Amino acid sequence: MGRSKFEAWKCMNKFQCCVNLSPQPHYPSMTRYPKGTKKEVVVVEKPGSESKAVFSVMGMTCSACAGFVEKAIKHLPGIREAFVDVLNDKALVLYHPAMVNKERICEAIEDAGFESKPIDEESNDTSSQICRIHIKGMTCTSCSSTVESALQTIHGVQKARVALATEEAEICYDPNIVSHNQLMETIGDVGFEAILISTGEHISKIEFKIVGILNEQSISAIEHSLKALAGVEIIDIYPHINKITITYKPYMTGPRTFIQVIESTGSACFRAVIFPNKGGRETHRQEEIKRYFKFFIWSLALTIPVFLTSMVLMYIPGVKHVLDMKVVNMLNIGLLLRWEFCTPVQFIIGMRFYIGSYKALRNGSANMDVLVALGTNAAYFYSVYVVARAAFSKDFKGSDFFETSAMLISFILLGKYLEVLAKGKTSQAIAKLMDLTPDTATLLTQDDEGNVISEQQIDSRLVHKNDVIKIVPGAKVASDGLVIWGKSHINESMITGEATPVAKREGDMVIGGTVNENGVLHVKVTRVGSESALSQIVRLVESAQMAKAPVQKLADHISKYFVPLVILLSISTWFSWFLAGQLHAYPKSWIPSSMNSFELALQFGISVMVIACPCALGLATPTAVMVGTGVGATQGVLIKGGKALESAHKVNCIVFDKTGTLTVGKPVVVATKLFKNMSLQDFYQFVAAAEVNSEHPIGKAIVEHAKKTAEYNEQNHPLPEASHFVSVSGHGVRAIVKNKEIMVGNKKLMLDHNIGISVDAVEMLAEAENRAQTGILVSLDGEIAGVLAVSDPLKPDAKQIISILNSMKIRSIMVTGDNWGTANSIARQAGIETVIAEAQPEAKAIKVKDLQSSGYTVAMVGDGINDSPALVAADVGMAIGAGTDIAIEAADIVLMKSNLEDIIIAIDLAKKTFSRIGLNYIWALGYNLLAIPIAAGVLYPFTRFRLPPWIAGAAMAASSVTVVCSSLLLKNYKRPKMLDNLDINGIKIG
Repeated sequence: MGRSKFEAWKCMNKFQCCVNLSPQPHYPSMTRYPKGTKKEVVVVEKPGSESKAVFSVMGMTCSACAGFVEKAIKHLPGIREAFVDVLNDKALVLYHPAMVNKERICEAIEDAGFESKPIDEESNDTSSQICRIHIKGMTCTSCSSTVESALQTIHGVQKARVALATEEAEICYDPNIVSHNQLMETIGDVGFEAILISTGEHISKIEFKIVGILNEQSISAIEHSLKALAGVEIIDIYPHINKITITYKPYMTGPRTFIQVIESTGSACFRAVIFPNKGGRETHRQEEIKRYFKFFIWSLALTIPVFLTSMVLMYIPGVKHVLDMKVVNMLNIGLLLRWEFCTPVQFIIGMRFYIGSYKALRNGSANMDVLVALGTNAAYFYSVYVVARAAFSKDFKGSDFFETSAMLISFILLGKYLEVLAKGKTSQAIAKLMDLTPDTATLLTQDDEGNVISEQQIDSRLVHKNDVIKIVPGAKVASDGLVIWGKSHINESMITGEATPVAKREGDMVIGGTVNENGVLHVKVTRVGSESALSQIVRLVESAQMAKAPVQKLADHISKYFVPLVILLSISTWFSWFLAGQLHAYPKSWIPSSMNSFELALQFGISVMVIACPCALGLATPTAVMVGTGVGATQGVLIKGGKALESAHKVNCIVFDKTGTLTVGKPVVVATKLFKNMSLQDFYQFVAAAEVNSEHPIGKAIVEHAKKTAEYNEQNHPLPEASHFVSVSGHGVRAIVKNKEIMVGNKKLMLDHNIGISVDAVEMLAEAENRAQTGILVSLDGEIAGVLAVSDPLKPDAKQIISILNSMKIRSIMVTGDNWGTANSIARQAGIETVIAEAQPEAKAIKVKDLQSSGYTVAMVGDGINDSPALVAADVGMAIGAGTDIAIEAADIVLMKSNLEDIIIAIDLAKKTFSRIGLNYIWALGYNLLAIPIAAGVLYPFTRFRLPPWIAGAAMAASSVTVVCSSLLLKNYKRPKMLDNLDINGIKIG
């Protein structure tokens, strides 16, 4: 698999949802193509041996998605090869038509969670964009499924994901066909309120308060001036609150420019300040919490009198006499009061259930609102019937259920209030990440020579790209940037989870939100707003929380039939008890003195209807995944969604790369031997010129050593120019330097180019291998010029981590492109028995597939470009955080700290999360399986125990809260105790 394939895995800026982490230091960076890559996949097809088909694959957002699709296709029989192009939403498949057809391939892609159909190869419709929308009013999985279905039917929408737990939709669509406004209108038509969060990647939004008198003329002038700025996307003005919202591209313009434009418009009579409300998801959540609390308080205030007049005051002699006083015929004061207090609860406070039911039924589905509306209406209107009969009859005696209706609504509102309160806590990890950015920044003004002229405190949201900011000791870094002056140590634990402060000096990168320990730094801002590392991490966690785990398909499938089944059971329960009463199938003593057989049957029917809870089932998986991925982020383990979690908890075999994974990843040249009559300085000039374009750690080590040996610097003595550079993946590099062909690499590279290797060179290689060093051959114009010995020591914790994995019954294998001698030596030190050396990238991927076919669930841990095919082929790809961008994008899990112990944490966290999901399902399904029969009265003939509808409603509300609280317990996750005694360089890590 050549590098050209990697191009198909890359996420461009417009579609990037995954975090990319650059090698030094550990933080996300913009995607880039590795040197030497091409943008096309070329397939050589043998005529007649197989067929070729191209499929559209809608919904892929990153290389991890492409990996899922490729795995799904390749698991089918008869597939020779599959190439997935995430940039163009396509998959090219070579297959044997006698064993598999296009329809089966489409099914496999759809089973992986994506939409697919065969397309004509000439089709070139690739325009796509992502928007995120907050959706108010969803109550259960039926609601989210309805919205998702409505969005997916829109022409131009390629993929829509709606998450109930986060109350958000992530929609991939063609902006040339449909706009985000049309998407929001569709959500509104379905019956829910839509609030736009974002309309694409690397688009920022800021709100200003305009101080001054706004009129139509001034509004028009301000809008016209702002629209003239490059990078401004959308302008929304709200004159009634003097607010203006600007959506813009942060790499083209910024908020200080907007302030200057606004304040210079209209004879400088306006002043712009950042709007005090932060807005965003947390504000919507707080508004929802306040709304439910207000509804509950009003409902409670009106329900208490209903409850007292029906269940308490009737036992107080004096008060009972007053309540029993007749108004008209048999209509007494108590019944009239209950009707008056219950009616506003039913129709004003309970209006949300009517609206929700209408919208659901209009769209051909049924949700929790339907159950509540049916149950409360049955109780209320039967009670109204009792009122009417009592008012027009002189001898009618019947019981009302007004307290059932009012108390049912009150308890359900209390449950919803507690549920949104708890659900808000499931996304606290994101909230904490977003709060890391400091409120202010110190902006420096410099002259042309770099001298500081002045400094001022500004709001951190006003920082622009290329600004220079000052970071004092103890202060947070305001934005990502490059240190241009000063030395210090930065605590990056809040981003990477790594507790040890990282030394920073001129030329090093710093991450926004990290804390400066000591020393003053001047930092040139390189990325702001949505481009920043923190924003990209937040997006990854948000995207992971949006993604549905495969196990959630069970809940979605059950939810489709749940509400109709409950309604059928409720009617059957009522009819069975009513019929039994009419046929005198049970003794009259079973009927309470305050009601008749019809009323008893009605209570059983209502109880069944309101005790069933589809919400608990729908929340079981997403809430646990939300908390699990959030906890992982705080531990420095970035997990790309529920599927990665689900696969990780089954892992029983781990394939390790060597360089940078098991070893420190910072190799150094320890010996050099020349076989050609030339100076050491000239030799290293040739080697460094060839290796300077390499991204391999060994190549970088050689360049660093050459700098010291040849005593050159880039300004005064630059390296010779290298042309025709080619990186031979897994073998080395070759180039033309000073009209000489130079090759730097392993023995196979030389043999492939018919270059003879002398006995002395072979002995040098063998000696290096015995010392666990890597021997690198250098040839000039077809002759061996020298050998380099490069040492890359084993990570201090590697042996103990392998031992812990063995105790967990997880097999460890090392696969490396290095020579056999070095590989065996490192493997012996680490305690790994199975070793595969001199493996090309394709061989790594083939080994992973062989293990999978043997029944293993395989995790691949790597950090280099040559690990990407294996990372994608594995059930779970784990990328070391200090690795290359392309390896990280191909992975399912990113280990930010680059510590091997995080492998244990990732697997353990996955096991704990899925254990919690299992517990949630047991509770949600078990609750309904037990509660519905009890509510239907199966215990009544034996124990006279029955659940009144208001108690059933309280139980239903409590079940959802229980599931969410169960997921929240994951926040108490602690890393495995087996890691507490991890010994690194003689220091025990606790």
